[in-house]
Amino acid sequence: MKRHSIVSSEEKISDVIVSESTTTTGSNFPSNQRNDSGFKSFNDIDTSERTSVESSEVYRSGRIRRWIDSYKRAEHPREHIDGFEDGESKDGIHLKKQMKTRHVVMMSLGTGIGTGLLIANAKGLHFAGPAPLVIGYGMVSFVTYFMIQAAGELAVAYPTLPGNFNSYFGILISKPFGFATVWLAAVQWLTVLPLEFIAASLTIKYWNDRISGDVFVVIFYVFLLFIHFVGVRAYGETEFIFNLCKVLMIIGFIILSIVINAGGAGNDGYIGGKYWNDPGAFAGETAGSRFKGVCYILVTGYFSYGGTELFVLSVNEQENPRKSTPQAAKHSIYRIVIIYLLTMILIGFNVPYNDPRLMGADDASGSHASPYVLAASIHGVKIVPHFINAVVLIALISVGNSALYAAPRMMVSLAEQGFAPKIMAYVDREGRPLVSLGICALFGLIGFAASSSKEEQVFTWLAAIAGLSELFTWSAFFISHIRFRWAMKLQGKDIKEVGFLASTGLYGSFYGLFFNILVFAAQFWVALSPIGSKKVGAESFFESYLAFPIWLFFYFGYMVWAKDFTFLNPLESIDLDFHRRIYDPEEMAEINRQEKEEYKNSSIVGKIIYWLC
Repeated sequence: MKRHSIVSSEEKISDVIVSESTTTTGSNFPSNQRNDSGFKSFNDIDTSERTSVESSEVYRSGRIRRWIDSYKRAEHPREHIDGFEDGESKDGIHLKKQMKTRHVVMMSLGTGIGTGLLIANAKGLHFAGPAPLVIGYGMVSFVTYFMIQAAGELAVAYPTLPGNFNSYFGILISKPFGFATVWLAAVQWLTVLPLEFIAASLTIKYWNDRISGDVFVVIFYVFLLFIHFVGVRAYGETEFIFNLCKVLMIIGFIILSIVINAGGAGNDGYIGGKYWNDPGAFAGETAGSRFKGVCYILVTGYFSYGGTELFVLSVNEQENPRKSTPQAAKHSIYRIVIIYLLTMILIGFNVPYNDPRLMGADDASGSHASPYVLAASIHGVKIVPHFINAVVLIALISVGNSALYAAPRMMVSLAEQGFAPKIMAYVDREGRPLVSLGICALFGLIGFAASSSKEEQVFTWLAAIAGLSELFTWSAFFISHIRFRWAMKLQGKDIKEVGFLASTGLYGSFYGLFFNILVFAAQFWVALSPIGSKKVGAESFFESYLAFPIWLFFYFGYMVWAKDFTFLNPLESIDLDFHRRIYDPEEMAEINRQEKEEYKNSSIVGKIIYWLC
């Protein structure tokens, strides 16, 4: 049985052709037949009668029936994929291919712009200072780009792999490693949902701290559940709008920050590098404390970049992964340089690290705001901070939306691989993972801690899981990419059969993995000896390192439970052709030649657009 597919240049038009079946419910009855209720077919009714039929109870009941039936388990119809023989079925969950290229590209730019970047960085600025903020994010940015390239290569090679990227780790590394990493990632996204609810309630306190935060949590909770019970298309469209708002806000913030710093807006005149001198570039007084500040920022950086990998998670629901995945990987450089690095620099120039309204600072009013809001409000700029705060709120809802997308699909993947109860693999006819979605909805109830006086402590504990989890997931990508290349070489397979090759190659993955190991060690030091405290306590340790013991529990727990003590799968035994899409090297070379020719003959404007887009 063939388990891979050979793709030609027709890939540009369509990756997958799915056979469609007709239904006999509602108004789609076959011509010259009657439906189950004994009424005439819709096609048998003349034009003058159709208006009345459409408004009748029979017609409405047909639509309601189709809506109800859409929640039934998908029948996993046989699909015709390039390279699959007729009648050969594809294993795996039947997710709808409704994610368009524009959705994926916008996700690569905006997904993840939420709690980490917009709020949690306030603690980083307060405890470490502006210089560690820029240094830490600069180092993490390189790793982020290397991860995107490695993940993009694997995604294009395996666009139909059951379980998506979650399966890479079990196949290319080992089942215990895959089990632990994917379960930790699922737990991470389960906690991100209530985390965003709490962060949203903290954001709203900028306007009103008298209304219970739970009121707003209810609104956001119902809104997000509605989106995901509609389906993946609703998620794609709402994320496109949310991310567009976030990207536009970041652009506006950059322009405003430069104007404020130059003295063109606000009451403080020219600011320049004032705050880098007073109170200073580093919050620490000694070299050791300053270095510790940089280490503290590193995990915050991973937390902020969290969600960048979600464009790979959506590959099974993309219409054309061969086109959208490389584009998303290419556009990610804008996200890294402009959305993260540039804004961190500007925040450091416009917000002093000792401002009492930063999260982590001792503020008698108990009111904390996003550093993006403070960058405008503390300088006397009117109205604009409210717009920024509104977009920050949208960003938090957006990340909660992404969490409701990611966590259920990870649980479906776990069930597919036999790592979770099979009931969690329930996917309905519209591609909604209903059971897993219900589990996520239950976890979302933790968000009602927003009305508690301990909401910032709950926020800290939830963030403790989410931040370090990205280190495990990204390390798994790097190891999987390295072992994929090694296995291809060992088994004598042509690397040119891969539709997209990481521009950073194996060196990028080796560097990313090595850097991640250093961050694990640095974070362990910060967890044992927290910034601003000379005491070592269990609470402070687990607030920073909680994800690590959770991963160890899953890793060794699976080994004992499954009696599988495999450390690494032998390279020669890895089944590289399982759902791998093999691209014709000659036709790929021809496509590349044509693209180079088009670029050579294009105008200067066309060449600029090519490089930018």
